[in-house]
Amino acid sequence: MNVSDFRSDTVTKPSPAMRRAMAEAEVGDDVLDGDPTVRRLEERVARLLGKDGAMFVPSGTMANQIALGVWTRPGDEIVIERSGHMVTWEGGAPGFLHGVQTLTLHSESGQLDPAEVQSVIRMKSPHCPRTALVCVEQTFMGSGHAAGGRVLPRENLEGVRAVAREAGIPVHMDGVRLFNAAVASGIEARTWATSADSVSVCLSKGLGAPVGSLIAGDRDFLERAVPVRKRLGGWMRQAGILAAAGLFALEHNVERLAEDHALAQTLAKALHGRGGLTCPPGEVETNIVFVQVGHPAYDAPKLSAALKEQGVLVLPLTPRALRFVTHLDVGEEDILRLTRALDQIL
Repeated sequence: MNVSDFRSDTVTKPSPAMRRAMAEAEVGDDVLDGDPTVRRLEERVARLLGKDGAMFVPSGTMANQIALGVWTRPGDEIVIERSGHMVTWEGGAPGFLHGVQTLTLHSESGQLDPAEVQSVIRMKSPHCPRTALVCVEQTFMGSGHAAGGRVLPRENLEGVRAVAREAGIPVHMDGVRLFNAAVASGIEARTWATSADSVSVCLSKGLGAPVGSLIAGDRDFLERAVPVRKRLGGWMRQAGILAAAGLFALEHNVERLAEDHALAQTLAKALHGRGGLTCPPGEVETNIVFVQVGHPAYDAPKLSAALKEQGVLVLPLTPRALRFVTHLDVGEEDILRLTRALDQIL
């Protein structure tokens, strides 16, 4: 059975052209002498983000955790939206790996209120943790209670950045889908990146590479990041094979993200109001569609299981919310399969 997989934009397979680029990549030992293809990828991403440099790592989670390892010390506190990826979907890594605690703020759209951020920054006291880092996410995924893939407004990010800078606190941007934000807004990634001291980006989501993320920042940040990556096991050897896929993705798959955004709109329009499902198309900004399940006989896990039997894969995020993600390996025919399956089930 052919399968329509809407669970994530991480399920994409490398294209034949990307595989050729990987097979032909110039490689070296990235730990000993440096891998030339990795270096080209790091330089390319640093230019795209307007930072001094970038570091290639296996995953987005590792990129974010390297940032935490650089900016914090045990006993510190970070400020983050309560459903942000770093605090919700990274296995409790901030506390487990770095001994930091999280102060979480709530926003349906993912926008931290600069005034609220300012109000929770700790005073200097031996009785209080040090506020060490403010974390933002672009695009903002959320946890299923509001539309995902939201593009945080630049004025909001700049407001948070200004508050943090005044307090002498760095800002980290979890930008795993930053290129989606750039394409959707028409604002270059380097402009978005000015709102943060460190930025992570992912190559294995909508860009279609099989593996890899990067963490970017200034020279001092990157020097301090080297031992953190070592401790987390992020050193790789002939990683140019993977870096070549990332270079190909940046060259060929960024602008086409607009197609994923358009398909997400098509999906939302097809599902909104169908059989007790709710997903207002006006709330869909990029490639993520949260669908609230209001059918009396199905919650999200049951509906996901029923769709799987029809060859459609989707991710239940809460008892009443499904997440659909569009990407380069799904198209109009997959939307048709989905709607036919839903009509049969519901």
